[in-house]
Amino acid sequence: MNQLKPGVYIVGAGSGDPELLTVKAQKIIAQGDVILYADSLVPKQILQDVRADAELIPTGNKTLEEIIPLAIERVKANLAVVRLHSGDLSLYSAIGEQIQAFADANIPFELVPGISAFQAAAAKLGTELTVPELVQTIILTRISGNASAVPESEELSSLAAHKASLCLYLAARHIEIAEAKLLKHYPADTPVAICFRVGWQDEQIWIVPLEKMAITTRENNLIRTTLYIISPALNKIQQTRSRLYHPEHSHIFRHSSKS
Repeated sequence: MNQLKPGVYIVGAGSGDPELLTVKAQKIIAQGDVILYADSLVPKQILQDVRADAELIPTGNKTLEEIIPLAIERVKANLAVVRLHSGDLSLYSAIGEQIQAFADANIPFELVPGISAFQAAAAKLGTELTVPELVQTIILTRISGNASAVPESEELSSLAAHKASLCLYLAARHIEIAEAKLLKHYPADTPVAICFRVGWQDEQIWIVPLEKMAITTRENNLIRTTLYIISPALNKIQQTRSRLYHPEHSHIFRHSSKS
């Protein structure tokens, strides 16, 4: 019996691995009456537990003006609608305009976060992106493209100046420009993880020096669903130990060995 109340459940499907869905996301997907999913970005295995009688509606070929009325119509028919997005809702998911449309129509909605590609990629790489005395900041960004422009104050060259762990989304089609901007601040031998379709069955990851980021992208015909992680943290030789669990470090729950 469906336990979901009528409404729209905007769910982050994560990077593509169904085992990385949150428990809440799994339950909602399995119980939804209608699944509106971004079929160009969400792999079919994410839908493996949907109800046999659920209505599946791919939205890769639809505009917002088509998607919103579909969802509203189903909710008014007393159905639970799952609006399934890739990755995490807080990153490049275009949910802002959907939220506004549902609010204007007095349609109840709920947001369910997902695992972002940068988190799944770091796990696959077996690395921590914040390393004591080396890098303590993670920047999630993109390069200006046809879909939307990046504010001038967040231009890639200025962000690269921080030399942080930089996770670059939506850049494969403009990779030569991105590489040139990054090389203004990062050393040419800075490790870059090129992560294609992380969590999908055909996932591939390459680790190359920054100066080979563009050529590796072109050699492998990468044009979409590719994440770049540019970070000195990928050079494991340089990693130093955190003080958090050091025997000489004390905090409210533990005294140091020197005290």
